[in-house]
Amino acid sequence: MKTVTKDMIITDLLQVDRGLAAILMSHGMNCVGCPAAQGETLEEAAIGHGMDIDSLINEMNEFLAGQTA
Repeated sequence: MKTVTKDMIITDLLQVDRGLAAILMSHGMNCVGCPAAQGETLEEAAIGHGMDIDSLINEMNEFLAGQTA
């Protein structure tokens, strides 16, 4: 199973599953189209948006687990 980690670059994260973009956007993280997505990690983006990185990672990994179930 694919998993999300806090050190993943946003563009690499979106390569795992395009559905993860909807999760980012639902939290106000419009990183999907941001030029910083080419070099910013998920953790850096979460800090920049004042989000709890562990909560975000859990949500994304639960989504991925549901895709393979």
